[in-house]
Amino acid sequence: MASHTSCPNQLSKLQCSYHPEANLIDDYHTGDMICGDCGLVVGDRIIDLSNEWRTFSDEKSRSDPCRVGSTDPFLEESDLSTILQCPQGERFNDHTHTKFYKMHTNNSKLVSGFAEISTMADRINAPKSITNHAKNIFKRVQQIKELRHRSIDAKATASLYIACRQEGVARSFKELCAVSSVSKKEIGRCFKLIVKTLATSLDLITSDDFMSRFCTNLRLPMVVQQSATHIAQTAYQLDIVSGLSPISVAAAAIYMASQASESMISNKNIAEIAGVAELTLRKAYKLMLPYAEELFPKDFNYFRHINMLPRS
Repeated sequence: MASHTSCPNQLSKLQCSYHPEANLIDDYHTGDMICGDCGLVVGDRIIDLSNEWRTFSDEKSRSDPCRVGSTDPFLEESDLSTILQCPQGERFNDHTHTKFYKMHTNNSKLVSGFAEISTMADRINAPKSITNHAKNIFKRVQQIKELRHRSIDAKATASLYIACRQEGVARSFKELCAVSSVSKKEIGRCFKLIVKTLATSLDLITSDDFMSRFCTNLRLPMVVQQSATHIAQTAYQLDIVSGLSPISVAAAAIYMASQASESMISNKNIAEIAGVAELTLRKAYKLMLPYAEELFPKDFNYFRHINMLPRS
């Protein structure tokens, strides 16, 4: 193994003795430089400049991606120091103490909410833009008097759900509730208050928003996805599924399309991926079944005839 590296300009000179042209990989977990071809350790003691995923907060345990202090641009005081300074000539009295205490408390709540948003966003694989959008919403929510005493986690979850809706990243309400630590009822209350108070506009959700992700997770071929999309769209046009949620309609359309193809999927598996009850899926499917011939694309290549589709 090569000798220890002590200065930055030496890092560029490191190379594998067996593969001089190979790219070197920084393993920040172990502090080593590794050859990308053979795995030989060619240098060590690499300093990790990334975040340490530890928290020393007295709050409930959660990931806090900060090494020292807070550097989140959404925080009001986004620096690494603690400053207690009074205006010139003003004594540090109860009034100024209260002002600084409130600022500290508000930032603490923002940090807590932002951490929750980041954790949930990771769990639902939401992009960074959604996380930032949700943090911005949450920061505005913290200023709403009617929501001041609501759970931080509930407000964070509602903010993330709204961000997903506004950014066109389809995530169902149930999916957000599944990764949250608070009840669906509490999240729903916060969601309604936020939308009402901030006059937030939300685009209507359609079954198309979820079709691609559901079919991908079910590993269905593109022809089934396209057919299911056509089935759902036609069901709406014929006013067959009015009053049903778009997610339920998408799940039922996928079930119908798969049953007529070579890629049969059980309603149980589809219900699990879509996050709906099997009973709800079957209800939507039964409404659509009598119109199956009209719902399928005209050029659909049936592996099973419509008459052979499950009755329930």
